[in-house]
Parts: sequence; structure tokens; C-alpha cells
Amino acid sequence: MFVGTFEHTLDDKGRVVLPTTFRSRLAEGGFLTPYEHCLALWTPKEFEEFVERLRQKLRNQEAAPNALRVLLANAAEIKPDGQGRIAIPPRLRTYGGLEGGNVVLAGSLDHIELWNRDRWAEVSEEGEASLADAVATLGIF
Repeated sequence: MFVGTFEHTLDDKGRVVLPTTFRSRLAEGGFLTPYEHCLALWTPKEFEEFVERLRQKLRNQEAAPNALRVLLANAAEIKPDGQGRIAIPPRLRTYGGLEGGNVVLAGSLDHIELWNRDRWAEVSEEGEASLADAVATLGIF
């Protein structure tokens, strides 16, 4: 399970350091994909499960075939180097708005999300309001 939020900076080669708590699950590599206005970093097992869920949506005609095509065409296989850094390909840096260099890595249960710091601030604020509402109105906790 991936949890926690960490701020890092891309180096001049487009690499970001993975937080120590995430490294062991990605030591053998993973897959980096576009995902809801950010990037998602999956372990191989979780990526296969995600792709299978999408394939099931295609079989049920709940998603268009181009969704899977675009996901796989834009995915990048990554492997951390000896210092725990992963290289983010230029096209994915552009998609994620990471050209400025500041990256927020947020654990999201079965994957890690890489966010532009400003976008993350907006998403985080909206999420906090949603969580407070759920707690208050739905009686969660």
C-alpha cells in the first residue's frame, strides 16, 4: 500500500528521487502512465491488474478501445537507479506539468501519483473538503 506525500525536485535530466518508503516495492521497476491530470507509477503487478480492469470495461462496452491504446502507448517502463531515482520521459513530464521541476509524490493505495505542486495544492484542498463533508454527513468515523 502506498501512502504519504513527499515533495521532490526533478534534476536536470528529468529524474526524481523516490521516497525511501516507496523504493522497496519498485526496486525491480514499474510502469509510469498518464492518469487524471497527473502521472501514475505502478508496480508491475498493480499495472497488470489496472490494465485488466480496463480491458474488462472494454469487454463490457463501458470504455472505448482508444482508452487502452492511449494508456499503453504513453506508458513508460521504469527502473530506479542505485540512488532511487527514476527518469520521467519528456512527453510524460509535459503531460504532468512537471517541467517546472517541483514534483509531489502522493501515495494512492495501489499506485503513486506524481503531481505538479500547484495542481496538487488544488486537488488536496478539494479532497480535504470532500473528506470533511463525508465525515460530517455520512457518519464515517
